[in-house]
Amino acid sequence: MDKINIPDSVLNIIYTLERNKHSAFLVGGCVRDHLLGVTPTDFDITTSACPWEVKEIFSDCQVIPTGEKHGTVTVISSGTPFEITTFRLESGYSDGRHPDKIEFSCSIEDDLARRDLTVNAIAYSPTAGFVDPYDGIEDIKHRIIRAVGDPKRRFAEDSLRVLRALRFSSTLSFEIESETEKELFTLKDGLKRISAEKIYTELKKLLCGRDAGKIIQKYPEIIGTVIPELLPMIGFDQKNRYHKYDLLEHTVRVVDGVPPLPHLRFAALLHDVEKPSTFTLDSVGGHFYGHEKKSGETAKAIMERLKADKDTRDKVVCLVLNHGLVLQKDNKFIKRCLNRYGKDTFRDIILLSLSDNSALSDLCSDRPEKIREISLLTENIISLEPCLTIKDLKIDGNDLISLGLTPGKDIGTVLNEILSAVIDGDTENEKDLLIKKAEEIIRIKIQKSR
Repeated sequence: MDKINIPDSVLNIIYTLERNKHSAFLVGGCVRDHLLGVTPTDFDITTSACPWEVKEIFSDCQVIPTGEKHGTVTVISSGTPFEITTFRLESGYSDGRHPDKIEFSCSIEDDLARRDLTVNAIAYSPTAGFVDPYDGIEDIKHRIIRAVGDPKRRFAEDSLRVLRALRFSSTLSFEIESETEKELFTLKDGLKRISAEKIYTELKKLLCGRDAGKIIQKYPEIIGTVIPELLPMIGFDQKNRYHKYDLLEHTVRVVDGVPPLPHLRFAALLHDVEKPSTFTLDSVGGHFYGHEKKSGETAKAIMERLKADKDTRDKVVCLVLNHGLVLQKDNKFIKRCLNRYGKDTFRDIILLSLSDNSALSDLCSDRPEKIREISLLTENIISLEPCLTIKDLKIDGNDLISLGLTPGKDIGTVLNEILSAVIDGDTENEKDLLIKKAEEIIRIKIQKSR
């Protein structure tokens, strides 16, 4: 088996520990990535040396006690930080997340035994080669997610591992082994005890994975443990001729259809979350009046509950509220949308709309191509650097004051009217023309005030 290509800076850490009569290994993601044919960029080092021994060995470097009581210190070597963790045994997990007791060990096998999944329980050193007591290498070859040892015990120790298993299945496109899968369902309620921040971190990675839609569709009850608002979507018949999929399948297709960016994937996941609560049925079929607004409110509550960063939360809410926007292949319409939403957000609205409309019935088969044409027109308009905001106008408040307008809120009102005229094509963004337009607007205002 090929050796891992380890940077000299990392080799220096390992060889320094070995010269001081300690074993040292790379472990976790960097080993897994190498075996997947991905060049590792982050290197986690584990060693038989205790934290105080690591500090003594690297006394000529800056050493930060990152998590010393848990065995981790960070060594700054040549300006680069390296996390070094002592082999350890864990026991007790009374809170379903953290070990009650940690013991340092001299055995790499002990350290690997405490890890979550076999694909993450492989160690490597340039001296000893690969250490793989749980056949993680074989699981990588066969693209399998399997718990280390007894899955019931692994997931009971740390409930977050339930979501991590789904996350790795999504990001690696691996199938989950049957006994491991069984315990995911059995122990899923433990996720309710995990902090929102940890849940959000795992969900982001899961949703941005290659198999995100597949995982959502296969394990909605597990994901629904942390986002219960999704549960009514399971098997929900929309009873609408424009929809050939039930609500959950439509949703997963929309998720897979947008780029793997957290705000787009979360928006796709939640865009129809309140369809079940707004469902009405008449002789024509099912309707969901007002579901965009209600889904936006629910999306906001969910993102706040998950403690998502404000930027992502605001983007998600905006996209959910506007996912039903009827896009028009019209310069004036597009410029007004660019003015209202901004370039990036309007692009995202188009992307979500394209994915949403691609997951409808054959009655809507012409919509995706029309939306692609709108997207191309939007990019053409943007490339011309049009005037879309007051800041883009070749006239400002000082010019209006020089025309006799009193400083105050009327300045902004007039500038907005001028901007609307430019966006609508009623005048060009040239100073002389804008001055004339301003004079006209001011004159009308004076006449109305008399």
